[in-house]
Amino acid sequence: MKKIVVVPTYNEKENIERLIRTVLAVDAETEVLVADDNSPDGTGAIVDAIVATEPRVHILHRPGKGGIGPAYLAGFRRALELGADYVVQMDADFSHPVEALPGFYEAMQRHDLVLGSRYIDGITVVNWPMKRLLISWFGNWYARKVLGGLPVEDATGGYKCWRREVLEAIDLSSIISNGYAFQVEMTYRAWRLGARIVEKPIIFADRREGESKMDLSIAVEAFTIVWRLRMRNLFGRLAPRSTPLRARPQLPT
Repeated sequence: MKKIVVVPTYNEKENIERLIRTVLAVDAETEVLVADDNSPDGTGAIVDAIVATEPRVHILHRPGKGGIGPAYLAGFRRALELGADYVVQMDADFSHPVEALPGFYEAMQRHDLVLGSRYIDGITVVNWPMKRLLISWFGNWYARKVLGGLPVEDATGGYKCWRREVLEAIDLSSIISNGYAFQVEMTYRAWRLGARIVEKPIIFADRREGESKMDLSIAVEAFTIVWRLRMRNLFGRLAPRSTPLRARPQLPT
């Protein structure tokens, strides 16, 4: 199976080379695709130098800072063009543990989407202030309630592994969110399509280097977007581009 880890970057020069080397060491089939938003700190140039000597590394240069949602969507499209069977979302700051990838891949043999969860096995977050933790936990509870019982504990988490058929079934051009709400929307759309979803517990450690991209506007979007998604679903506006996954052959159990 061809596996491509999509990593969006903006000013991640402290982390990106070490992250790429760590991900490539997981196995010989895992590749890395960096979607760089024209980082002024030279992140893109660092990746370009790696690409020149490592065929399992790819880079997508974007014109400027456009948000994590558009960066991931561009990365997903490119990963599918490259022939990925599994597409992983991963942050560049080592908050998503690379050592969890083999477990994700194993779970993908029986599921369509694997979520790295901070809340499925208690609260497994390190180095977050209590205020941020409470906002995150409440945001997940709120999303589940508004979206009609979305059956995941960590809807806002950004560490995921997708089967290519799920990404192909979702109309990526119709995604309406950008920041952390993007994570909720993508999981919700996959669930509505009938994707088989499982959460795997991870230890989420706050970034080691660089600055967080979280701000108030991102939090506000996450709280409001769930109502737009619910209304769109009620009025039949979340229709898939291709055959719903419920109609596809079942995966082995």
